[in-house]
Amino acid sequence: MTGTTEGAPVSERVDALVIFGATGDLAKLETFPALVGLVGRGVLDVPVIGVAKSGWDLAQFRAYAEASLRLNGMDPGTADAGRMLGLLDYVDGDLDDDATYRAVATKVPAGCRVLFYLEVPPPLFGRIARGIGAAGLASGARVMVEKPFGSDLASAQELNRTLHEVFPEDAVYRVDHWLGLGPVENILFGRFANSILEPLFNRTWVESIQITMAEAFDVSDRGRFYDRAGAVRDVLQNHLLQVLATVTAEPPSGMGLDAWREAKDQLVRAIRPMSPDTTVFGQYEGYLDVDGVAPGSQTETFVATSLQIDSWRWADVPILIRAGKCMPVTATEIHVTFKRPPYNLFGLEPFRSTNSLSLRVWPQTRTSLAVVGKRPGAQMQPVSRDLVFDEQPGSDMRPYDRLIGAALDGDRWLFARQDTVETAWRIVEPVLADGAVPVHPYAQGTWGPKESDTVLPGGEAWHDPIA
Repeated sequence: MTGTTEGAPVSERVDALVIFGATGDLAKLETFPALVGLVGRGVLDVPVIGVAKSGWDLAQFRAYAEASLRLNGMDPGTADAGRMLGLLDYVDGDLDDDATYRAVATKVPAGCRVLFYLEVPPPLFGRIARGIGAAGLASGARVMVEKPFGSDLASAQELNRTLHEVFPEDAVYRVDHWLGLGPVENILFGRFANSILEPLFNRTWVESIQITMAEAFDVSDRGRFYDRAGAVRDVLQNHLLQVLATVTAEPPSGMGLDAWREAKDQLVRAIRPMSPDTTVFGQYEGYLDVDGVAPGSQTETFVATSLQIDSWRWADVPILIRAGKCMPVTATEIHVTFKRPPYNLFGLEPFRSTNSLSLRVWPQTRTSLAVVGKRPGAQMQPVSRDLVFDEQPGSDMRPYDRLIGAALDGDRWLFARQDTVETAWRIVEPVLADGAVPVHPYAQGTWGPKESDTVLPGGEAWHDPIA
């Protein structure tokens, strides 16, 4: 599923793509492979100008792009890769120097509409925006910015003010790469392209919703970054609230998918702020030994929380979210438990919820519905079966292929709005203060500290995704 439902005309496409930070890790791991995909789909045929301070020339920059493709298992010798490499240009310069932006301007023909992609830390957003404006390149331009979009509400608001000095809100494209995942789009498609699911997604039929984002790996060499962030800032405030909104938002009104951003914003505004009383933090054993982690750090590598959505559709339905590193598997899954039948016809004990819908969004797409039938034999004994009606590998299209392509076309529905980002920070802010939530240790390879069970309603257990 793509954003082409909006029908952005070709005239909405930009005339050039300028990437700041084009020699960094994101470009190496994601951007260059995505650009090849865009060329292959006929979406990218404009100059791609990399900007960085590496002391390189164009030949070295193209060699870096070729190395990126090899690193990602791609052949730089294919026709699509060759066309992508041929589109590349390069400006080497200091981002604090206005001469760098003037050099970029010489690469862009007058009157061109440009997409500026800021693959740089947020503190540089303002300086780059002002440099673009001073060079006369902001008119009709778009700017695509990476997360983290702030570290709390105040910093997010300041970032917005900084960008809006040069770019209007409708020219700002805030990246959350999870919005570019095919399996997340599959949830949206599954809800609104099938008449049998959506009528069940409400408080009348749903007992609870669980979202688990488990990562079997540790923070690796990201200790310095992660120690300033933690699980809430790294994945809950952005990825998991977006997934929750995709599962629970009202159907968008009108035609096209731009209305979907409004529907998700309304849902996020209905989520009550997190409470320290219903939130548990954990830290895996050995985290303090990671390079870059402060001695005695209380940064959480695991979070479990119970949320409430104050809406007619979802009032009083527990929303249970947990995320953590060094878990038994790497998997992100939504588990919807439906209410038990109204009458215990067969005298089953315990008489509890037996139907559930599981939606796997990473690392592959998998949708399964648990139903109960009778076990063969004379006794009236139940047996549960999983009806797996969609089990496919993950989308062949890389998330950054989809996201960059949407920004090139002016297709905004895959990107986060300013008000939604700020509302999300308001939701998590009560647990971000130092010491607001105690941090409990947990062994690597487990499902987090045992205290995480305290956020569950009575009688409920965590649904553990399987590998």
